Amino acid sequence: MPQRNKSVRENKEIVALLKLIDDPDDEVFDTVSEKLLHYGKDIIPNLEQLWELTQDAELQERIEKLIHRVHFQDLQKEMLEWSRSKNPELLKGAIIVSKYQYPELDIPSILASFDQIRRSIWLELNSFLTPLEHVNIFNNLFYGYFKLQGNELTKREAKHFFINILLETKQGNTFTLGVIWMALAEQLDVPIFAMDIPRQFILAYIDTLYHFHSTEAEGVEQIQFFIDPLNGMVYTQKDVDIYLDKIKATERETYFTPMTNKKVIVKLLEELSLCFVYNKEDAKADEIKQLIQIIESSS
Repeated sequence: MPQRNKSVRENKEIVALLKLIDDPDDEVFDTVSEKLLHYGKDIIPNLEQLWELTQDAELQERIEKLIHRVHFQDLQKEMLEWSRSKNPELLKGAIIVSKYQYPELDIPSILASFDQIRRSIWLELNSFLTPLEHVNIFNNLFYGYFKLQGNELTKREAKHFFINILLETKQGNTFTLGVIWMALAEQLDVPIFAMDIPRQFILAYIDTLYHFHSTEAEGVEQIQFFIDPLNGMVYTQKDVDIYLDKIKATERETYFTPMTNKKVIVKLLEELSLCFVYNKEDAKADEIKQLIQIIESSS
């Protein structure tokens, strides 16, 4: 009975608050918004119903913004939980990023598409393959059979930063393609990691007993070669050294340490934020920066 009374009180409060959403006083609306946010995702059906019942375009816009705030509030909690976990999985982190733009994301569909690629690669792998043969299998299936394609970052299209779009349309950029590469490698025990090379997002095949969730080596590591996730092209250490000479890079000792999964997601978010800035979507850029701060503050 006490629980029922609480539910009744909450329903009455919700009804009263919803009636005040169209109040012209911004201070009143801000107070109402904060109280509705307290209900979390449970309030969204009420807001959606109110949106459908109103013909006022300005009120609809208010409701849309409030629904976004509810989703973003929930996303912040999810990102904090992910970043504080003992072994934050790269694929899960990328899915959380996609939920920023697509809050009603069909996660089972993403996992099914990912697993289809993983199983296809797994069937071709064996312990007798050389590192280059491992990567050739990835390339043949990744870009050949599944026809995943990369787009240059110069296009600055936000959609290419979300892995659900990559898996649905077969179009991504170096970051989403790289995330899928590493998530597959993580699950298939292939030692492929992202390197923090200036102005690039490039992977490396490292011959070591590295643990996938940390940068503490259990053995002596040796980079066999580098991989461009945009197209699967393989580069040697000499190729990368030439590039670093060209851009006059000075802190080379920091460039060849594998990035943690959290750092990879931060890099993805940083580029996404720049994309929103480029497209003059400053509010979205600020929210992405808040997600970055959540990850970095939990390190």
